[in-house]
Amino acid sequence: MNIPLIKPYITQEIKDKVIEVLESGYLTEGPVTREFENKLKEFLGVKHCLAVTSATTGLEVALRALNIGAGDEIIAPDYTYPATAAVGPIVGAKAVIVDVEKDTMNIDYDAIEAAITPRTKAIIPVSLFGSPLDYDRLNAIKEKYGVYIVEDAACSIGAEFKGVKVGSQADITIFSLHPRKFITTGEGGIITTQNDEWANWMNSYKHFGMNMNNTAREGVQFEIIGTNYKLSNIQAAVGLGQLHHINKLLSRRIELANNYIKLFKNVEGVEIPRTLTNGQHSYQTFCVFVEDRDRIMVEMRAKGIEVQIGTYSLHQHNAFKNGPLIEVKGAMGNSSWCYKHALALPLYNDLTEELQEKVVLELKTCL
Repeated sequence: MNIPLIKPYITQEIKDKVIEVLESGYLTEGPVTREFENKLKEFLGVKHCLAVTSATTGLEVALRALNIGAGDEIIAPDYTYPATAAVGPIVGAKAVIVDVEKDTMNIDYDAIEAAITPRTKAIIPVSLFGSPLDYDRLNAIKEKYGVYIVEDAACSIGAEFKGVKVGSQADITIFSLHPRKFITTGEGGIITTQNDEWANWMNSYKHFGMNMNNTAREGVQFEIIGTNYKLSNIQAAVGLGQLHHINKLLSRRIELANNYIKLFKNVEGVEIPRTLTNGQHSYQTFCVFVEDRDRIMVEMRAKGIEVQIGTYSLHQHNAFKNGPLIEVKGAMGNSSWCYKHALALPLYNDLTEELQEKVVLELKTCL
């Protein structure tokens, strides 16, 4: 594609850091991973930050830390990547799937309350594409019903609600480090929490259940049944180089997104999703709503401009039909509409304003 959807930020500094790790011979999780965790912890303003193999495994670890399993229920939005809801059945809990708000594409808070039962243990809202959640509404639900909030913030590093960065407002928050994210390690995820007990349990679980207070080989004790969800030094080296420039990278994404918004002003046939007035979007993805999205997507790609759907409406897929561990609650009208109309546009650090103008001009010819 002449204009790709995304390009990872890979500099010579990052390549040199990876080579340094390779030459050290210490390739698995180690000091570089620790440095990566600590720098991200500082940026997010959280007490605990754990690197894992993916956001998907991060969600699993979070639910296990909260002792959620067979007989329990979690509530997740329909308009999201499958991992958000699939984590329920993965740990043996039922996933109750609800609709989203049409204008923000984030979970419908009224639908959450309508779906809560005595078995509901956690809500897994998604700050979709970096669009922050309304934590006033979520905290009111949490206090009223006594449930946990586990935020799927896969796309939301750098997003804010009321001036506080995403990562500290949920009980547990999970970020993705997939290549479509502007901080990437190829594959990987981050778990954040303010709770010492949960953090210690999760850190042990991702290290085979090891007691992390004594990791000298002769003194190791395995206290729980765990697994291997460690992030290697090699992967962390890639992310670490990007973290050194995170404020610059984030500011550039917001600048580019604002430029798109300006360019689309008064363009008939293009609608911009709503962001909370007291929220700061981090723009992992810049989406617009258009009619006849699939035709436009084909035509834009033929012009050399890579565009993509937003994400998936889960209830339309066989894996998420009603069953013992899946319950679709409601008609999913908004989710279906978003799935049909959302179009993701190119957004990456060295995208120029001139290329943005070309994207917008070509899109206008497709309307």
